[in-house]
Amino acid sequence: MNALVICSGGLDSVSLAHKVATEQKLIGLLSFDYGQRHKKELGFAAICAKRLGVPHQIVDIRYVGRNLSGSALTDNVDVPDGHYAEDSMRITVVPNRNAIMLAIAFGVAAAQKADAVATAVHGGDHFIYPDCRPAFIDAFQTMQNHALAGYADIRLYAPYVNMSKADIVTEGAKYATPFEATWSCYKGGARHCGRCGTCVERREAFDLAGITDPTDYEDADFWLHAIQTRSA
Repeated sequence: MNALVICSGGLDSVSLAHKVATEQKLIGLLSFDYGQRHKKELGFAAICAKRLGVPHQIVDIRYVGRNLSGSALTDNVDVPDGHYAEDSMRITVVPNRNAIMLAIAFGVAAAQKADAVATAVHGGDHFIYPDCRPAFIDAFQTMQNHALAGYADIRLYAPYVNMSKADIVTEGAKYATPFEATWSCYKGGARHCGRCGTCVERREAFDLAGITDPTDYEDADFWLHAIQTRSA
């Protein structure tokens, strides 16, 4: 399977790139600049592509992103601290982001004669992000089958869609993913903040997987408070 991986530079998509490079034929990484405040992650995607020896393309959709306003990821809105599954994290939703990126990726894949587009959406995303859920993945595949009928037959490969973040860490370690060369923090500072939803989820995932977390956090212990608060 010749696969194009959508890679943000985060732990999930970099792990997926290593998985595809090992199990299939990785033909390239595709990233998107939609005006995200934490775009330093794109540099980690470039590093991943260089490490795996494949082309890396960043698609500029900033003009589209400007119209998807209201998210803490794109606007001057504070990124909330706390657990990833809290209602407060809904402010990080960028409307229809995955649908837009996947539609572009399928067009690129068709032009490059690829067999699949791989995306790293996972089970932990389901609560907050509707375009990360299994029903969306199935519906998008059906839509693309019609959109490319008679021209290309491309599979939407989403192996993590029913897996937890801890499962991804375990599998990433299996494929020798260099976790220290990935970026998750939504705040985009010099170091992972350790307090935003993605940092808390990342730290918790390593703990649940029983694998040492190499990440340098500004607040390395906040995740415990976030988990305890949510469980109370």
